[in-house]
Amino acid sequence: MSENSQPAQPRKRLGILVGGGPAPGINGVIAGATIEALRNGLEVVGILEGFKHLSKGDGTKTINMTEELAQQVRLRGGSVLRTARDNPTKKDKVTGQDKMDKVASALRTMGLDYLVTIGGDDTAFSAYRTSEVLAGEIRVVHVPKTIDNDLPLPGNAPTFGYNTARYFGSLLVKNLVEDAKTAGRWYVVVAMGRTAGHLAQGMGVVGGADLTIIPEEFPGVREGKPACSIDTLCKIIEGAVFKARAKGQTSGVAVVAEGVGVLMEDELSKMAPIVEVDYDEHGHFRLGEVPLGLILKRRLKERFAARADKLTFTDVTIGYELRCAEPVPFDVDYVQQLSWGAVRYLLALGGATYGGGAMMSVQSGEAVPIPFTDILNMETGKTSVRRVNLNQDTYRAARSVMTRLEAEDMQDEGLVSAMAAAALMTAEAFREEYAPVAGL
Repeated sequence: MSENSQPAQPRKRLGILVGGGPAPGINGVIAGATIEALRNGLEVVGILEGFKHLSKGDGTKTINMTEELAQQVRLRGGSVLRTARDNPTKKDKVTGQDKMDKVASALRTMGLDYLVTIGGDDTAFSAYRTSEVLAGEIRVVHVPKTIDNDLPLPGNAPTFGYNTARYFGSLLVKNLVEDAKTAGRWYVVVAMGRTAGHLAQGMGVVGGADLTIIPEEFPGVREGKPACSIDTLCKIIEGAVFKARAKGQTSGVAVVAEGVGVLMEDELSKMAPIVEVDYDEHGHFRLGEVPLGLILKRRLKERFAARADKLTFTDVTIGYELRCAEPVPFDVDYVQQLSWGAVRYLLALGGATYGGGAMMSVQSGEAVPIPFTDILNMETGKTSVRRVNLNQDTYRAARSVMTRLEAEDMQDEGLVSAMAAAALMTAEAFREEYAPVAGL
């Protein structure tokens, strides 16, 4: 070594992890962040299974991210780093220790300078707490994802993965519409969407379903107190069946957002062993354990049998098969900008910097970081939920193509008589039974 030579400085390291459920485009974020980081001289470490191992103080479950690997997975569905729902913001149930201390220790041991997290609002809060505990030692940025499209991003921007999930979900609904016509039956399709009906509505409209039922439609949601029941859902579906029959249609598809099940948590919890009541690490009622479609099908079958009316209902649940779909072009392009912007934010390359970390967004074609403190409720650890706005034309237009019992239908004497005949009821009995749900 010559007198003037300096020892080589160690390369700075960037870590990437994925929390929560899968969504189309995750691999694109991993790849985009990897490529941008490598081209800026960083070493990139892929952390396996989210915060799962970090919460135990283990920083060894990693893979070395290369540009070759990034290019291989960039357009694929799924997550090359896998994912997990572990909540590092809680104390360890066995030892009582603060998991965040272990996360911080593991990240320090790994020698990270930067961290990119990918996930929903639970992972966003974990990212915020990580940046808070490390107090600037490791800069953190979060890339939001969910197929539910329920994060309040600026400009009503979609969450990545939503457009892909809507596309593939609508293809399945479209197939069921044709099958219903061919077989002369009705399908009850339950679509993913814990707290909002964006995905269900999108799948229903694009797939040609006869009606879509979303949680936002129930007065209790707007008033902060659930006001829904299994029988209410059945009556809404029956109203569509009889309105269709009155117009000569003998089959159809009803799409129901799974989030409606949250409104009936108390009722469903009493239906063991059909329903297994369970909650995840973040306190969410596990809707995946609730066979909502099966419950509705059985109740509809009972109700039709009671009036000596024969109609076949078939239940289908659509959700898990959408989460690892190959992303459509919109999401491929979208996640590239998000991940590129995330790394440039961490490196302070032409963008705003926030000491407490930020969530990355795209606004009017620009990659814009949003401080965690501007988007997270620090008491709940959540973002506010972006629900379907029933007063916007997006919803009104979707509603206009549904075969659904509306309030004005009950004022049409001819239609009421035809629907009552289709229901094997008198017009007076039909009004008494279905007027309360007309327009819901």
